[in-house]
Amino acid sequence: MGKESSRSVLGATSVVLLLVIFMLYAAYFTSDVCPFDSWKDHLSNWNGSPHRREVDKGVEVVDPLEFTMRRLVRGEDRVQLETTGFSCHSDLHSEVCVTKKPVTIDNNALIAYLQSSQVQVSHTVRPYARKEDEMAMEQVSPVQIFDGNASSPACQFTHDVPAVVFSSGGFTGNLFHDFNEVIIPLFITCYHFKSHLQFVITDFKPWWVRKYNQILTHLSKFEVINAAKDGGVHCFPGAIIGLKYNDNLALSPTEIPGGYSMFDFKHFLRETYNLKIKNVSDIEKPKLLLISRPKTRKFMNEDEMVNMMEELGFEVVVATPNRMSNLDNFAEVLNSCSVMVGAHGAGVTNAVFLPAGAVLVQVVPLGLDWASTAYFGGPAKEMGMHYLEYKIEPKESSLFKEYGPDHPVISDPMSIFMKGYNAARATYVDGQNLMINLVRFRDTLEKAMKFLGH
Repeated sequence: MGKESSRSVLGATSVVLLLVIFMLYAAYFTSDVCPFDSWKDHLSNWNGSPHRREVDKGVEVVDPLEFTMRRLVRGEDRVQLETTGFSCHSDLHSEVCVTKKPVTIDNNALIAYLQSSQVQVSHTVRPYARKEDEMAMEQVSPVQIFDGNASSPACQFTHDVPAVVFSSGGFTGNLFHDFNEVIIPLFITCYHFKSHLQFVITDFKPWWVRKYNQILTHLSKFEVINAAKDGGVHCFPGAIIGLKYNDNLALSPTEIPGGYSMFDFKHFLRETYNLKIKNVSDIEKPKLLLISRPKTRKFMNEDEMVNMMEELGFEVVVATPNRMSNLDNFAEVLNSCSVMVGAHGAGVTNAVFLPAGAVLVQVVPLGLDWASTAYFGGPAKEMGMHYLEYKIEPKESSLFKEYGPDHPVISDPMSIFMKGYNAARATYVDGQNLMINLVRFRDTLEKAMKFLGH
């Protein structure tokens, strides 16, 4: 009898719980608005309008502009942004200033005026992610920021999305520097805005913007503003001046803004250039792309190298500078390749377009061991590729014949680097070509074949 009573109570309790669940369902899921969906849509469908925080039915709705801006700062910088509306963060490589205040940008004078009642404070930023390099920064125009009660010029153009101000000066024109100091930092800084932002480019280079137009238009749905040519006064609900930098050709998921890796960047490139091949396993016959350099660090026996590659079973594509100049077309060629071979230099940066599981073979000239590993070796692994180095022997360098085996250039490269960057660059970067030992190099390519499963 006691057991039957217990069962009756449990049964009644179950019925009550079902009724409660049904009522909750009717209250929330049959109404026109689901709280979670409205929050989600509020962010994903944000049209850039600077909504402020408001309380809706007792629930605080986060301003989308503030939400996206906050991801670019942490710690004391975030506290400062939330309390004053303006924050700057500086590290070895870059300086980034973020404001969620209305801002007036005078493109002619390169001055940003932040609306505030406080005493005026000025700040100067050179918006290029290579702050430690004086030579590069000489090619970057400074942007002055006035935060305070300074009188600003009247708006000629009003925007409802934040501005992102950066320079296409510095070392742009070199593929490595294009990606390292501008393209990847742009992705890190801007991707989470879902294209709801306006680029303002200083030190504007029309050819550079044309070359990377695909990337720029996938990060912003608005036409870029050429600060020098425009010369107007533009008003924005907020602004980012400068770009966030992580490391050489790198994205760190734990760094600002958080969550993005090289995997995400490569996915972005595939979408941007409509690249079909995601993994090297989708390529039937192994295809090898050889970066052909016409001047420094060129392969003096390139034809013999190609013959040997073909004997091993590779379909070989020789990429000359002319062929590489049109990135829209060349990205698709790269995406179809299983292996890329190149001497250390900017051309090796093209590896960002290789599919996952591909093999990057970097030929390391005499004296360039550290640079080869630091700039491309580590990043290649983060890109989901296999990485092989072929370090030439002194006899494979044209410097061997020029200086002889006992000269410090050959026997002690470090002593040349101790004389300074210019002396080392003139010798090892600009002053040598390569005669590859085909027997040794064949072993490296056979390793590449094994990575591909052949």
